[in-house]
Parts: sequence; structure tokens; C-alpha cells
Amino acid sequence: MPLYEHVYLARQDASAQQVQELTKQFTGIIEGLGGKITKSEYWGVKSLTFRMDKNRKAHFTLFNVDAPPAALAEVERQERISEDVLRFMTIKVDEHEEGPSAMMRKSDRDDRGDRGGRGFGDRGGFGGGGGGGFDRDRGERRPRRDEEESNAGGKE
Repeated sequence: MPLYEHVYLARQDASAQQVQELTKQFTGIIEGLGGKITKSEYWGVKSLTFRMDKNRKAHFTLFNVDAPPAALAEVERQERISEDVLRFMTIKVDEHEEGPSAMMRKSDRDDRGDRGGRGFGDRGGFGGGGGGGFDRDRGERRPRRDEEESNAGGKE
């Protein structure tokens, strides 16, 4: 049978118990149609990049699924009907990842290291001043055309 990774997002105002019930419901559908869930992870409530249906946060849940396509089609149909599910995504994979998913490996996310030692207010060459300026990505800044004209006019 094909292997899939399936993630669904539930409303932020749904309780954790309601999300568990949704997970049990979807698991039952998959198992009833001849598939199995090899891993189920609840990632918790996370902030969304943009608002979805007036929600700024959502409950995230991942399934690693080994099931026929018809089972996943039925789960997706049920998720479309459910008012508690905001979004879902299913991806066909060649093999499932062993161990915890990337979202659950917290130590990798927390060890981002030093970000240059600058504070929030010090942007290192961005904004302010209007003079020469230095952009760490591009090097020394060329003067704009109007600056060249004003400098040329002042030298005469």
C-alpha cells in the first residue's frame, strides 16, 4: 500500500480533547478501510503565518499513514465537512521518517546560535542617515543619481 504523511489543522478554540476525538475519528476511518496509522503526533497549538477563517492559531496533528488511496480520500472528505478542521494536507512519500518528526525535535529549533550579536534596534546598515551606508550583503553603496548631481553642482 502507498505511504502518506497527513497533517491537519484544527480550530484554536477547540479543546485538546476535541482534537483527540477528531484524531480517533480519522484513525477509525483509515483502519476501517484497510489502512493503518504508523505514527500519530500532536504538535500542539501553534501560531499561523496568516489568519485562516478568523483564527490566528491552530492545533496541528500529523499522521504517518499506510493505506489505500480510497481511505485517505474519505478522511479528506470528512475533514472538508468538519467545522473544526481549518486545513489539511496529504503528501505521498517513498518511506516514513523514523523517530520523531522535525517539529518534535525541539533541540534542533532552539539551538540557532548567535545571530551576529546586534540588538533589535541596531540594523547594521539599514535605514537612517542617508549618507554613504554599507550593506553587509552588497558592500559599499553607490551614490544615487540625485546625490551625484547635487555633489557635482556643489563642486563648480
